[in-house]
Amino acid sequence: MERFFKLQQHGTTIGKEFSAGLISYITVVYIIIVNATILAAAGIPMEAGIIATILTSFIGCVVIGLWSNTPLILIPGMGLNAMFTYTIVQSGGFTWQEALATVFVSGLIFVVIAFTPLAKVITSSIPNSLKEAITIGIGILLILIGFDNAGIITSSEHTLLAIGDLSSPTAIITFVGLIITVILFIKNVPGNLLLSIVITSILAIWFGGASFEGISFTMPSFTEYAGVFGQLSWGQVGNAVFWLTSISFAMVIVFENIGLIHGHSNMLKRPETSKKSLQATAVSVLSSGVFGTSPTVASVESAAGITAGGRTGLTSIVTGVMFFASILFIPVIKVVPPSAVSPILILIGILMLQNIVHLKMDDLSESMPALLIIVLIPLTYSIADGMAIGFILYPLLKLLMGKGKEIHPALYMIALLFISNFVIHYAL
Repeated sequence: MERFFKLQQHGTTIGKEFSAGLISYITVVYIIIVNATILAAAGIPMEAGIIATILTSFIGCVVIGLWSNTPLILIPGMGLNAMFTYTIVQSGGFTWQEALATVFVSGLIFVVIAFTPLAKVITSSIPNSLKEAITIGIGILLILIGFDNAGIITSSEHTLLAIGDLSSPTAIITFVGLIITVILFIKNVPGNLLLSIVITSILAIWFGGASFEGISFTMPSFTEYAGVFGQLSWGQVGNAVFWLTSISFAMVIVFENIGLIHGHSNMLKRPETSKKSLQATAVSVLSSGVFGTSPTVASVESAAGITAGGRTGLTSIVTGVMFFASILFIPVIKVVPPSAVSPILILIGILMLQNIVHLKMDDLSESMPALLIIVLIPLTYSIADGMAIGFILYPLLKLLMGKGKEIHPALYMIALLFISNFVIHYAL
């Protein structure tokens, strides 16, 4: 294990990796129920969606752990699952079987990009200011998710966002948990994030914010899943809309993952791992269509495992195994309350905000597109959409200022692809 994962070289131990893998699992396990619910709106049976999500996450985590030796976590992406269900199926008129075919084709496109020089061309064409902005924007998104899950921030009829019920047990325990989490982290207590989750969960159960009721160990039925696995339909393959949809889907998948992987590899201080991480993610997306779910991403919550000390692929594999074990006790995953997970997400988001010092604020042509990415990623709840605006505005500003030659030709192409994606999205 030491020889394969090079634990000592990366300054970690088996214990740290297992702890980080468990932390990662706890922060992303919500995807099992949430993703299955969204897939159900597309027509995929709920229990089949649960199994598809579990198996896809298991395979994705193991593949990226073995191939790239990084602690990234691959799960069906929020936003991409909504695009699958609400844009491609409900608005686009595709069946869920045909939508799975678009996922597979998108995966093929991703694989071609990831395993050829195209990946290097794309990543090298992105200015540092935009790369930093993606990391910061994801950080704010994590903070927003943390506060939203705890009910501290909520939607409002009169304003976009509003303060929730701060007197609720969940909100109070979240604030207490955040204080505990920060103190443990600053003091560098071993297993600080896991310890924080345990302490906060106990407090939540003590004060009625969580319950053990309904816990049981049951094996779900695979009968429904047999009608979903490998059920890709190619009935629309001769339709131009099918290919436009697949290309548009692929573009969103590729750039969202490029942004996420860049942010995570920066946290690891191992930028050289980006190539293999992208390749593993591409293979995972390709398999998503076969397993019967929307595409996977290198999840935002991978940062939790990294912050907890995860440095190698062993962290990812531990998380993957935990996903596989979830088949036996799906009700148990509901025990860990939002008030225990939210403080972790908020802390990680704050740590990611520190990258803002690297932005060149004295040059608006550099800082304005970057700042828009930072603001729009959390406001649109979409990494891809937030990136799109900045990636379109950056070359446009440079061109209008007579600095068009400073821009890598590939960035112009990326901007045009993002524009075409918006056109296709709203045309469907």
